[in-house]
Amino acid sequence: MSTPNVPEKPALEGLETKWGDRWQSDGTFRFDREAALAAGRDGVYSIDTPPPTASGSLHIGHVFSYTHTDVIARFQRMSGRNVFYPMGWDDNGLPTERRVQNYYGVRCDPSLPYDPDFTPPFEGGDNKSTKAADQKPISRRNFIELCERLTEEDEKQFEALWRTLGLSVDWSQTYRTIGRDSIRTSQLAFLRNIERGEAYQALAPTLWDITFRTAVAQAELEDREQPSAYHRVAFHGEGGPVYIETTRPELLPACVALVAHPDDERYQPLFGTTVRTPLFDVEVPVVAHHLAQPDKGSGIAMICTFGDITDVTWWRELDLPNRAIIGFDGRILPEPPEAITSDAGREAYAELAGKTVFSAKQTVVELLRASGDLIGEPKPIQHPVKFFEKGDRPLEIVSTRQWYVKNGARDEELRQRLIELGREIDWHPDFMRVRYENWVNGLTGDWLISRQRYFGVPIPVWYPLDGDGNPVFDQPILPAQEQLPVDPSSDPAPGYDEAQRGQAGGFVGEHDVMDTWMTSSLTPQLAGGWMRDDELFDAVFPFDLRPQGQDIIRTWLFSTLLRAKLESDVAPWRNAALSGFIVDPDRKKMSKSKGNVVTPADILERHGSDAVRYWAASSRLGTDAAFDPQNPTQIKIGRRLAIKLLNAAKFILGFEAPASLDLAQVTSPLDRSMLQNLADVVADATAALENYDHARALETMETFFWTFCDDYLELVKERAYGDATAEQASAVVALRVALSAFLRLFAPVLPFAAEEAWSWSETGSVHHAAWPAADEVAQDWNADRAVLAIVGRALTGIRGAKTAAKASQRTPVDSAVIAGPADEIAAVESAAGDLRSVGRIADLRFASADELSVTDILLATAPSEEER
Repeated sequence: MSTPNVPEKPALEGLETKWGDRWQSDGTFRFDREAALAAGRDGVYSIDTPPPTASGSLHIGHVFSYTHTDVIARFQRMSGRNVFYPMGWDDNGLPTERRVQNYYGVRCDPSLPYDPDFTPPFEGGDNKSTKAADQKPISRRNFIELCERLTEEDEKQFEALWRTLGLSVDWSQTYRTIGRDSIRTSQLAFLRNIERGEAYQALAPTLWDITFRTAVAQAELEDREQPSAYHRVAFHGEGGPVYIETTRPELLPACVALVAHPDDERYQPLFGTTVRTPLFDVEVPVVAHHLAQPDKGSGIAMICTFGDITDVTWWRELDLPNRAIIGFDGRILPEPPEAITSDAGREAYAELAGKTVFSAKQTVVELLRASGDLIGEPKPIQHPVKFFEKGDRPLEIVSTRQWYVKNGARDEELRQRLIELGREIDWHPDFMRVRYENWVNGLTGDWLISRQRYFGVPIPVWYPLDGDGNPVFDQPILPAQEQLPVDPSSDPAPGYDEAQRGQAGGFVGEHDVMDTWMTSSLTPQLAGGWMRDDELFDAVFPFDLRPQGQDIIRTWLFSTLLRAKLESDVAPWRNAALSGFIVDPDRKKMSKSKGNVVTPADILERHGSDAVRYWAASSRLGTDAAFDPQNPTQIKIGRRLAIKLLNAAKFILGFEAPASLDLAQVTSPLDRSMLQNLADVVADATAALENYDHARALETMETFFWTFCDDYLELVKERAYGDATAEQASAVVALRVALSAFLRLFAPVLPFAAEEAWSWSETGSVHHAAWPAADEVAQDWNADRAVLAIVGRALTGIRGAKTAAKASQRTPVDSAVIAGPADEIAAVESAAGDLRSVGRIADLRFASADELSVTDILLATAPSEEER
């Protein structure tokens, strides 16, 4: 055995810096490509690590879920796998743009020229109260430069925090979703989608966020309860008025039909007839459709272009005209639909033109009240309204030309294949698979992937202009693979020069960028070197693990699986691990919008990284965990455990050990019982971690570790301190074997404390040591595993008797009797010497009884020399 190098006072403070620097300089967690290629695919464990969004700060929820991943990575590394554990940064997207706008007080205006000497109005403020109109407009290139500057700073802070936490990431394997390689990969995958007919462009009703001025995909929606009101409005029919109830009277000029359920006897006579709209006097048909709800409102509804998703369905399936009246800015368009021809109708529309939806609603209500077509007063209600998940105002539906990728919504064969691939993945916990399948089966439209933003991966497409200068959208110009990456807004189209941009007979570049999920859905390809490094990609793909939050199953998990299916017809990973949410003490999910998030830097500094990791690892996958920063009980327990691990190691290493640890030297029934129990712990913890149940593994290890410290160490310390006998050697070898196993067992959860204690007597890193095996901890002794527990109960009885007598635990005992069943007494007798020593018992006798207990204990009357 190497000579122990144990500090006089072991402490957790400073271990993060000490070992973080050492791991970095030694390349402890670097992916060994040569060894991985030699071992083959089964010798590699690859992780599709979530790239955090670089738009602000990390919160305690990130620490929670990323620790779960790191525990598995460390376990797999110690189990002999070559771990490929990269880290990415998700730079592009709306959150980054919003942060840049707020941070620098700017907004993007693509019509402005680039200013190489631009200085932002300020730097570092949150600017949340400043209106967009007050922000300084700058060119797209200037805006993107600010995005890149700020995200790079955020990423440095993120990496520093991850290093402090002890993530065993290979920091040489990092990528940015807006980096050159990422843009190239994203554009190449998209072009292949076009070539295979999986990506297409269409003019269609689109969910639109009027604040961000961008289209929104189905996966980015959320319902929020909003106050509204039902307005009972009369339409004019030949047989008399027809009453509808609507929450959106401002869309009356966009009305194209009335609809009722085909089985609704009240309205069956009206099907096939027409009515005229109030105020605007437009003739619209009365139609039947199964989505109409007889029990909602008056049972008959107006179809407008477009009030909600159901309107879009009716419009498409009933082949109705489009009379959209809402512009991209959320205001009523200046020109009325062509169907409004009467002077009165056009005058009414003129009162709405240019107004916000809210103001237009008020105006229409007043006009209806004046015309007598508003029946009664509006009835207040609360109902769910569609919002962009990052937006502040209800979505509108406008008609736009957008790019889409097929996702199975309209292709049953593709949908079923996505379900099949989902079932090829092992889900942890398994019930999360149902959420994935529910999402796939509930898709209503293909994936809208174009965004009207600036900081993102450009859609690599140009359009030829005809003789009149109009784009020919159905003849897109695509770049060759070797030209990628490209930016059509600044690069000329293939076969053209820049002077032909915007000219008749020339070209125009696509200004839209891809939805950020179009890049994030390629994280296995980005990290693994798809179409860039075939050797690496073959070594790591399909990945072994996709860890992520349960809230982005519908976005990140689904979209990644979709892209892998379209490209390779395989599932991109073998396992999916879904973490739960962090909730505050009131059980509310922590989120920036609610203002209840906790940033982790202070928690890590105050309690130490191992303590925080312990708290995270104590929660099972898929289970929410409460966190109270004022009373972080679990973190305090974790700190106590880490300190105890150091102190136990110091204590055990204080005994001189033989040159090699030979289990044949372990002869004491108590020592063998302890090691047999430890072997069971090793087997159970290993099985739990192989099944991605880190919480069960930790619970198993921790429970026995405290038994080991509280009972076993106390029982054998006098024997271990004794003269060099076979009994003494048995204790010391058992202690050293147990310590080695414990340090390796706890290494994935408490990496800093485990590494520190390991370094006192071992060479190399504990994180490269072999994961313990049951047969190296104990032999097939057929020992009585219950001995440790039974003797521990006897020790507790002795301690309890002294406590009841208000005596020190060091008080000598003249005599004591331990009574119990024969088999338990036999167990206690096998460790009688240890009990006498720890209890300072002069005369220890045994008796028969139904239950084990300590009786007739007689304390020494005079204090011992030690007590004096």
